[in-house]
Amino acid sequence: MTQDSLFDPHPESPGPGDSPAMELATLSRSAAGCTNCRLSLTRSNVVFGEGNPEAGLFVIGEGPGAEEDAQARPFVGRSGQLLDRILLAIGFERSDVYIGNIVKCRPPENRNPLSDEIESCKPFLMQQLEIVKPKVVLLLGRVAANTILGNTLSLSAMRGRIIRWNQFDCVVTYHPAALLRNPNWKRPCWEDVQMLRAHYDKVCLKG
Repeated sequence: MTQDSLFDPHPESPGPGDSPAMELATLSRSAAGCTNCRLSLTRSNVVFGEGNPEAGLFVIGEGPGAEEDAQARPFVGRSGQLLDRILLAIGFERSDVYIGNIVKCRPPENRNPLSDEIESCKPFLMQQLEIVKPKVVLLLGRVAANTILGNTLSLSAMRGRIIRWNQFDCVVTYHPAALLRNPNWKRPCWEDVQMLRAHYDKVCLKG
């Protein structure tokens, strides 16, 4: 796949009237063959994303870990199990939401993705958002939040409020992996996702 095809809104040209599921499947096939950055050299699998193609909630993390790289699915390790519990606590089954990452391939040793890796992969995520059209976006961790919101703010500066970005309402909270390292952050995370749920319900009532 060429660099030009990656930035095309629909790399494999889905036909008019294609469903969101079909559009995501087409985009996933393009992502599977991507070699636009160095992460393609060390990955086992591309972790494109999964979930409800018409979800009201889109969850975005930083990048795949070892378990995700092995299974080609986002958030399936310990942090993924915690994410499932967090979502369930506010009334969302995993199958209700759409889950993706800033980068689709695992950075070696789980390091943060580099800026050029993010820029190479970002068009896929932007197209996923365009297709799913969620009502609310949940950004997990500083890397995801800084990338999407286009800033360099600390996590604490972005938490605790609804942030409007493009046509989306965003909520920023701790990445589940950070919660596993520091259980003291679970309380503020719980406050964040309760705020998200209340805002989500309000938006849904407006239609």
